Amino acid sequence: QVQLVESGGGLVQAGGSLRLSCAASGSIGRINDMGWYRQAPGNQRELVAAITSTGRTNYADSVKGRFTISRDNAKNTVFLQMSSLKPEDTAVYYCYANNVLDMTVFGSWGQGTQVTVSS
Repeated sequence: QVQLVESGGGLVQAGGSLRLSCAASGSIGRINDMGWYRQAPGNQRELVAAITSTGRTNYADSVKGRFTISRDNAKNTVFLQMSSLKPEDTAVYYCYANNVLDMTVFGSWGQGTQVTVSS
């Protein structure tokens, strides 16, 4: 199993920045996609950004131009640089990873980290 540990959440004023990190450990095999989802109270979990093992990225329209996803394959870590934060970005942010081990595909989630943007 893969364990994902997130860090970097917190409270920030509107217009500020935060950087989230998520490190994978355990029986990893090969990690394919990694990324971030978020869930605000009363809302469904939504994709924020994703990155493939070759560096292709995908962003939700609401964060394009403000958030940047990156990864360090050697350290099995994914990052989310969030800038120009808005109150509507307030949510619990979850890291995910898809990995292949012994020809089986697994999906894992982190425990979530709270991001709160004050107006």
